[in-house]
Amino acid sequence: MANPFVHIELQTRDLARSKEFYSQLFDWKLIDEPMADGGTYTMIDVGEGTGGGMFANPDPAVPPHWLAYVGVDDIVASTNKARELGATVVRDVTEVGGYGWFSVIVDPAGAAIALWKPRQAPAK
Repeated sequence: MANPFVHIELQTRDLARSKEFYSQLFDWKLIDEPMADGGTYTMIDVGEGTGGGMFANPDPAVPPHWLAYVGVDDIVASTNKARELGATVVRDVTEVGGYGWFSVIVDPAGAAIALWKPRQAPAK
């Protein structure tokens, strides 16, 4: 399938409460990873299917929400294409440590979605 959903992310105001709720509701395995800014990113292992993550969003103006990520082959070209098609780029292409790059757009109808390009593993 071209451009599948690859990650679903919860941005929350209360990470501890969200972790407790979702781990009990769905029996998800949660793995805390340190973030470069000193925060914690919690990976969500759902076992089978698309997993995700959650973190405490430090911006009080942003309400708690889930954001879907779609895999793309070329993050720059896909972000530019979205812009050309009328999307608003709210977070331009940004590198995430050694993992890859993402951008966040709002489509012409007002819905937010993220694009994701993983870093390729070095050839062996």
